[in-house]
Amino acid sequence: MGEHDKAKEPMQAERIRFGEPRRHLVNIDSISTSQLFADCVIVGAGIAGLRAALEAADHRNVIVVCKATLEDSNTWKAQGGIASVLRKGDSFESHIADTLRTGCGLSEPETVEQVVRQGPELVRQLQDWGAGFDRVNGEMDATLEGGHSHARIIHGHGDETGRAIAETLISQVKSKPSIKVIENFFTIDLLTDPQNRCIGIVGRCKNRGMQIIWAASTILATGGDGQLYRETTNPPVATADGLAMAYRAGAVLRDMEFVQFHPTTLYVAGASRALITETLRGEGAYLLDTQGRRFMKDYSDAGELAPRDVVSRAILAQMRKTESTHVYLDVRHLDKEYFAKRFPLISDLCESFDIDVSHDLIPVRPSAHYMIGGVKTDASARTSIENLYACGEVASTGLHGANRLGSNSLLEGLVFGKIAGHAVVIREPMDVTSLKHPAIQYEIPQSDRSRLDTADVRNSLRSLMWRNVGITRKAQPLAETQEIIRFWHRYVMDKVFDAPEGWECQNMLTVALLIAHAAGLRKESRGVHYRMDHTQTDDQHYKKHLEVVRAT
Repeated sequence: MGEHDKAKEPMQAERIRFGEPRRHLVNIDSISTSQLFADCVIVGAGIAGLRAALEAADHRNVIVVCKATLEDSNTWKAQGGIASVLRKGDSFESHIADTLRTGCGLSEPETVEQVVRQGPELVRQLQDWGAGFDRVNGEMDATLEGGHSHARIIHGHGDETGRAIAETLISQVKSKPSIKVIENFFTIDLLTDPQNRCIGIVGRCKNRGMQIIWAASTILATGGDGQLYRETTNPPVATADGLAMAYRAGAVLRDMEFVQFHPTTLYVAGASRALITETLRGEGAYLLDTQGRRFMKDYSDAGELAPRDVVSRAILAQMRKTESTHVYLDVRHLDKEYFAKRFPLISDLCESFDIDVSHDLIPVRPSAHYMIGGVKTDASARTSIENLYACGEVASTGLHGANRLGSNSLLEGLVFGKIAGHAVVIREPMDVTSLKHPAIQYEIPQSDRSRLDTADVRNSLRSLMWRNVGITRKAQPLAETQEIIRFWHRYVMDKVFDAPEGWECQNMLTVALLIAHAAGLRKESRGVHYRMDHTQTDDQHYKKHLEVVRAT
């Protein structure tokens, strides 16, 4: 067998069964609950969910549900751009090599090739649909980011790429009569039949109460889990709901220990963290410590253009050295008018805090940004549960490995959104209204334990995860974290809540425990997972995926 063939072998995996007594978060009586029917229900309305809906809509009737509005997604807030090979001098092989190198040995080569090669056509399709990508000399402009060997990051409206893409997809979705969008619908759980095939979802619609949506196919596109951490770039809706509901349903989750931190978010005490795109560094911004010294060359020959995990750890180390709460981005040498035009969102943000970028430094520090692990899928977006698909940040497709290359996330959402929608279409069509749906009766015993305040638990959990399961990790804090979360579990997971705040807290506790457990098991440093007590990469024992599935 040649080296090329060996590279295409499936990555080794170790599967862990993890206890979780609860199958559902709420009592369910399917007979008395309001019901809807669809060929396909999609949970989530970011780039992956919307692109999946468009792909399925010409052949199936689709319901898209989202827990807030169509504008409340990580996609909408994405600044950096979408990576794709669109310029002369660049190549698929180069983008593939950059992705594999950044993935630190855990990316699946066939998945990387699949995503990279399909990207340009889908990006051009977005442009044809009206996405306002920035252009120079008649072609889409492209910039350089850390970890990339060529300028291939496409932007829209400067630093509002996500919004440009989301608005385009939303417009297309609204033009399709076969797509019904339900906003302010909190999906509580996936529904499965006795053979553990997914048959739809149960959730609460803000205006209609509890509802069941029966569907021949279900696509999870719920995004990530940034709200598990005290400091995050993610919007309030990113509370790990899709990961938790897939886990409760029995789906295999993978690579849960790999959480990516963005190196540079605006640090203003008392204000929520706001992303400062790494494209700034790609266009010449410097990182300075609080003593005014450029420090990145101390940690990487690539300097400010090193991969995100390297830059995040370097900033953390420099903060400790200088006993400070932050470092600085220096853009004073960039033309102010160009800066305002190229990065309008960041320019306005800085001005709102009286930061004059032509004279002042921008205070920054890392924040939780992206969940690399997720629901395990194959090349067709299928999960381990029949009829259930996953795409976007909630999925673990094998693209990112142990560390995501910058701007590959929107690319993955776009490509796997289309793949998931196509997978639904090529299935043999079923009349969902004529299917015999099993009567689901699920009742949770009343708890006699004390009730904890979920807001307090949530805030404490986020601080705990930031402190112990953050950019750097060690065995004892990881073990303590699991012990503390299990304590909260006993007093929160046995309760039945009737509002999103309670369900979100339960989902966050579930996924936080999975992350901490996986981080404790991986006794090496690889990609975004850095163990201070195991600083070396151990290919002999850990060049493999860690999978977790609910023990029944």
